[in-house]
Amino acid sequence: MKFQIITIFPDIFASYFGESILKRAQEKKVIDFKIHNLRDWTSDNHRTVDDAPYGGGAGMLMKIEPLYKALKDINKKSTKIKPTKRKIILLSASGKKWNQKLAQKYSKLEEVVFVCGRYEGVDARIKKFIDEEISIGEYVLTGGELPAMVMIDSITRLLPGVLGNKNSVIEESHSEEGLAEYPQYTRPEIFITDKKKYSVPKILLSGDHRKIEEWRKKQQKKIK
Repeated sequence: MKFQIITIFPDIFASYFGESILKRAQEKKVIDFKIHNLRDWTSDNHRTVDDAPYGGGAGMLMKIEPLYKALKDINKKSTKIKPTKRKIILLSASGKKWNQKLAQKYSKLEEVVFVCGRYEGVDARIKKFIDEEISIGEYVLTGGELPAMVMIDSITRLLPGVLGNKNSVIEESHSEEGLAEYPQYTRPEIFITDKKKYSVPKILLSGDHRKIEEWRKKQQKKIK
C-alpha cells in the first residue's frame, strides 16, 4: 500500500510515521510513504500556495494551479496502478465522514493520495481532479495533515501482516457496525487505591471460554 501526501508542512509527518505500528509496517514493506511539498509546484519567488477568495470573505484559499500540477505529476508515476485500485482524497470538513467501514474499503486499495488543505479551504475547482472528500468528524481543524494521519493509521492496521495478532482487527470497537469493544482487564487481579479494591470480573478468571464469550457479547455497548 502506497500513501502519497500533498502538504505545505511536510515535516509534520516524520514523528508519527516513525513510531510504533506504522514504523514496523514500513520496515516490513507493507506500506510506503511519499510526502510532497506543495510549494515545489509553485512558480513565483515567494512559492505562493494561497490567495484571497473571489467575492470577498475571511481568510485565504489554496490555489488550484500548484495542486493540479502536483496531482498531474503524481498521477504520471502511478500509471501501473489500476484506477479502481487508487483514490485521490481531499481532506475537507464538508466531506464524507470517515468510519471503520470506509477504512476496510480503503485497505483493499494499492494507493491513496491525500490533499491536505489549509487556511480557509481549497479552490473548489479541485473537486474536478479528486475522487472523494473525507472528513474525520463534525468539527474544523486548521489543516488536513492530522486527518490524513488518522486515515492512514486506521487503514494500515487493517493490512495483512501489520498487527501481531490477526484477531486484534476482528475483536475491537467498530469491527461490527454500531458496537464498541467489550471491557478488558490485565494484571493485577486486584487493584487497590485509596483503601478501595477494584477487582477483575470473576468470569474472566474462570477458564470457561464459552461463558467468557457470552459475557463479552453482553458487555459490548452500542455506539450512538
